[in-house]
Amino acid sequence: MTSPGFEIDVRNTRPEDFPEIADLSRKIYPHSKPWRGDQLASHLQVFPEGQFVVVERATGRVVGMAASLIILWDDYEMSGNWRDFTDHGMFTNHDPFRGRTLYGAEIMADPDLQGRRIGSALYAARRELTERLGLLRIRATGRLRGYHRYASTMSAENYVFEVVHGRIKDPTLSFQLRHGFEVLAVVSGYLRDDRESLGYGALIEWINVKVARPGDYALRNPRFRCT
Repeated sequence: MTSPGFEIDVRNTRPEDFPEIADLSRKIYPHSKPWRGDQLASHLQVFPEGQFVVVERATGRVVGMAASLIILWDDYEMSGNWRDFTDHGMFTNHDPFRGRTLYGAEIMADPDLQGRRIGSALYAARRELTERLGLLRIRATGRLRGYHRYASTMSAENYVFEVVHGRIKDPTLSFQLRHGFEVLAVVSGYLRDDRESLGYGALIEWINVKVARPGDYALRNPRFRCT
């Protein structure tokens, strides 16, 4: 995959990537604890196929990362927080035998390299994995990175409504909508220490049309449907 003067590759995460993932985490979430080595090692132990990095081809440095697990959605509440869905970041709740949902627990791209299609490459890798494993969907709760700028004038739900309908641009949610996701709900307390989102997230879904049935779209909220 290429961008003018910048070439990248996507591959599965390896243990030697852990220090660079932690550095990237500190860069993106300066007020939160970075990914720990024991968490990243647990991801590889339970579901190595679901962990990806983007590396710059010329240097081999990690410029993006995605982490995911498979869950049985009925075991969780739509309003669940990050700790619920990831077992405190360890992914030991990974359930490939019963689950049909790939849960996107993390996706990061180096903010100094915006426009280099790092995020797009990671989302493509997740979609390919979902289709290859015959899973029904991808779900995730994306943090509302731009909400802190509007919190004094509107609720998080109204903010998401405005983003979905193109009147406000959110750095994360707008990107996810362009990649075929739809918003199911707005949740509070997802990432409690996140200063940009004030803890709010948008529960989003991408459906694998190759296996979906009409009833699988039942939770989609017409208020948040793109027009």
